[in-house]
Amino acid sequence: MSSRRAKSIAAPLVAASFSAVLILSFPAGADDQGPGSGKGGKPVDAAPAGVRTTTTLPERISVDNESGKTVITATVKNGGTKDSGPLRLLVVGFDGLTVKSVQGCDAIAEKDLPAGSNSGFSCPVGPLAAGASTSYAVDAVFDLRKAGKICLPVQTSDGKKTYWQQGPVPFGTTNPSPNAPATPLLLGTDNAPAAPGGDELPQTGVGRDVLPLGAAGVSLLAAGAAGLRWSRRRPAAREAQGA
Repeated sequence: MSSRRAKSIAAPLVAASFSAVLILSFPAGADDQGPGSGKGGKPVDAAPAGVRTTTTLPERISVDNESGKTVITATVKNGGTKDSGPLRLLVVGFDGLTVKSVQGCDAIAEKDLPAGSNSGFSCPVGPLAAGASTSYAVDAVFDLRKAGKICLPVQTSDGKKTYWQQGPVPFGTTNPSPNAPATPLLLGTDNAPAAPGGDELPQTGVGRDVLPLGAAGVSLLAAGAAGLRWSRRRPAAREAQGA
């Protein structure tokens, strides 16, 4: 291959690699969240006439691969025609998603947490006028080795009725990126944790961790071993024929 042709091929490869770095290298934060979604939400107890509360979560979040930190925007809205009266919003974490703080909200005591949850905050809301909404910045930590869920119940201020509940709904990815600065997670997607070792090359020697081989790797090794045995048998067969 001529040097001119090699350069013409290398240039697009470098450009593609640079583009991949730009796509993957983004910080975890609220700026990556995209539009809000009510996925996983449903009414529970009947709300007063003219009151229709809902919540939204971002369609995607970004989790820092080193710290596990992420920011989630939780929004509650009254889509009805009348004032909602005093409300409260709960922000509750499950499994790999732990809620660390919510702006303007109080932590729920461990004994009062919903069954199966690991953390939660109670946020005083309202009264919300017709068509009004309010949002809360949720600081959380996501253990990417696990599945993670969040739940947003909207209740009366005394907690006796729940007008709406979103979740527990998962955030996750089916395409982990353990070696990128951050991992994007999608709402309503079960998390598929990265395999131990990510895409590191296997190491040899006592006490070294070896990357588990996939089916393709095992097939290649089997084919290589078969080829080695065949190449060793050929000289021996020739010697026997010559004798």
